[in-house]
Amino acid sequence: MLETTRLLLRPYEPADAEAFFALLDRSRARLQFSFPDRLRAVPTLAAATTQLASFADDWRTGRFYVLGIWLRDTGAYIGDICLMPQRNGQAEIGYYLAAEAEGHGYAREALAAMCRFGFGRPVDAQRLLIRCFADNKKAQAVARALGFTPQGPEKLEQPAWLRLSFWDSRPPQPPILHFVRHWAAGD
Repeated sequence: MLETTRLLLRPYEPADAEAFFALLDRSRARLQFSFPDRLRAVPTLAAATTQLASFADDWRTGRFYVLGIWLRDTGAYIGDICLMPQRNGQAEIGYYLAAEAEGHGYAREALAAMCRFGFGRPVDAQRLLIRCFADNKKAQAVARALGFTPQGPEKLEQPAWLRLSFWDSRPPQPPILHFVRHWAAGD
């Protein structure tokens, strides 16, 4: 469990399934490109319960650390933040907030707490990574405010002209930027 001035970040419990599902369900259009795997994994309340159990297993094994974000003063569930250890001392952080929770500094507060967790035990990362779309100026500002520096766009796996499809109705997505923060004394 991580606490900040205004937030409580903790692993999900089975009783959180309804709030977890409700936030995802009402945010599908907003999150469809940033968190497609999460949305596919949680199409129903029953699937939300299964997903939360999977998060608990991942936490126990150290594969993936997923925390719900709650307001300390009201207990309202406002989002999710996760950290996935990778190779060579790197861990990736991802997060989302309910639309109504954006613009209040909660993302910065939650990300600061997750950075302390990522650089500390049991993860002991040397480098933290955040990926966001190039047009997501809010996420870029949050990353920069916490000492992350841009590393450039993600390399495309194939030429853009090969990705076009007459059957794919999704609009082309902007490039994905990588923001990195290295461990420093005091982290």
